[in-house]
Amino acid sequence: MQVPAPFEYRRVSTVDEAVALLYRLGDTARLVAGGHSLLPMMKLRLANFEYLIDINELHDELGYVRAEPGLIRIGAMTRHRELRESAELAAAFPVFGDAERVIADPLVRNRGTLGGSLCQADPSEDLSAVCTTLDASCVIHGMDGERVVSMEDFHRGPYETAVGDAEILTEVRFPVRPRGSSAYETVERRAGDWAVVSAGAAVWLDEAGLIADARVGLAAVGPHTAGIPGIAEALRGQRPAEELWARAGDIAAEACDPVTDRRGSAAYKRHLARELTMRVLRRSVARIDAHIGGHIDGQEV
Repeated sequence: MQVPAPFEYRRVSTVDEAVALLYRLGDTARLVAGGHSLLPMMKLRLANFEYLIDINELHDELGYVRAEPGLIRIGAMTRHRELRESAELAAAFPVFGDAERVIADPLVRNRGTLGGSLCQADPSEDLSAVCTTLDASCVIHGMDGERVVSMEDFHRGPYETAVGDAEILTEVRFPVRPRGSSAYETVERRAGDWAVVSAGAAVWLDEAGLIADARVGLAAVGPHTAGIPGIAEALRGQRPAEELWARAGDIAAEACDPVTDRRGSAAYKRHLARELTMRVLRRSVARIDAHIGGHIDGQEV
């Protein structure tokens, strides 16, 4: 029988209240929202905390998707279902819809949050790859106010983030650039399972149709969610083409560090990293072409 060690339950209704309680309790406390990753770990005694602080009442304060010129801001308590249903996200970043369709099951999608997914820092987690792909930055609130860190600095290793003992992730920010699109694909053993390998891509074209920038994020192929800087360097200034996607796939396969486990061999995962990288880059550019082709003189057709 899997039963967590005894703990005390607290509930907070504001960000400042949560931070003050974390400051007082220190590393004996952990925040919980959906709890779909934390509670199973506690049942297995892989994680033990004396206090769980329920932050679900913060949804009114931190559950939002807000579009501004050049920026989309998402509150850390925004639930997976809300991310999937957001028209602003669908228009700016189709990669979110791709990822949310394969995350777990309706129960998790109705209760799990963006902040919870990122703070769990599981190397196989889908939204961490999405946020890495989109060059997101994370707003962390503590006793001394707010600080902003990039996704590269946010994840420090498996199940470890830049959020301190008396801090809380409050918002994730995404820069919006013109003539861009994105895509996400995953291979899993069965629906709703952790990924064998996942890949997300974002591509931006210039006025001449050449690649102005490109980003790829991989999950489940190393100790943390990985961005692949070499891909951007290889693709910038080039015209989209199949041989270019193949080159990017080779770079992704060489850059990742998978291990052999029950989900597949390291060689198989490298093959998937290559293939999925090619697919998401190809789809991202196809979406840009479809969007541009659907507008004439600024009017959608």
